[in-house]
Amino acid sequence: MQPLRRLTCAALLFAAAGLAGASPTAPKEGADYLALSDPQPTDSGKKIEVIEFFAYYCPHCYAFEPKLAAWVKKQGDSIVFRRVHVPRGEQVAAQQRLFFTLESLGMLEQYHDKVFNAMHVDHLPLAQDEQVFDWASRAGIDRAKFIDAYRSFGVQAKVRRAQAMMEGYRITHWPMIAVDGRFLTSPGMVNEANGMSGDAALGGTLSVMDALVARARADKK
Repeated sequence: MQPLRRLTCAALLFAAAGLAGASPTAPKEGADYLALSDPQPTDSGKKIEVIEFFAYYCPHCYAFEPKLAAWVKKQGDSIVFRRVHVPRGEQVAAQQRLFFTLESLGMLEQYHDKVFNAMHVDHLPLAQDEQVFDWASRAGIDRAKFIDAYRSFGVQAKVRRAQAMMEGYRITHWPMIAVDGRFLTSPGMVNEANGMSGDAALGGTLSVMDALVARARADKK
């Protein structure tokens, strides 16, 4: 496997040939989505697994979050959805551990949006452990309990697993969505393939996700 090179929020650049006819409502492989040459294992049984690779600091992830959350809610129990916070060196390590600590404490749904707002509305850096601890305390989380989980072997294992998943899925930018361990799509891909930007690219990504989930479901029958 080729090592990951530049990790960035920017869109992937695709070759222009053959992409002109792409459409989010009739997505084309190599344009609106990629099919993994090495499908990854899933833990969702007969349901379709959908994974978002994201980072709290990423403005594109912040913009995508409300639309993605509404899409997930609409799917109900027909899919298994989860998030994976990507690593990106020491400057993001505290944010990544914050995410997995909330997940391990069963507090992710309650505080996920609050972390995004802390960074993108309140402009808190959350780049150091103590900054994260202070935020958690102000947010109403027991400080000692949070720190214990933050430094636990369980959270360390989640961080290592995230790195392995990034390599297995070949994640190079975010937000990126993996469907059924086989397909990848993102607002960056939809933008490049269709000349969409902003909300149009975000909405187009959801349309591609609909198509990929439907295809994966049909393949399971």
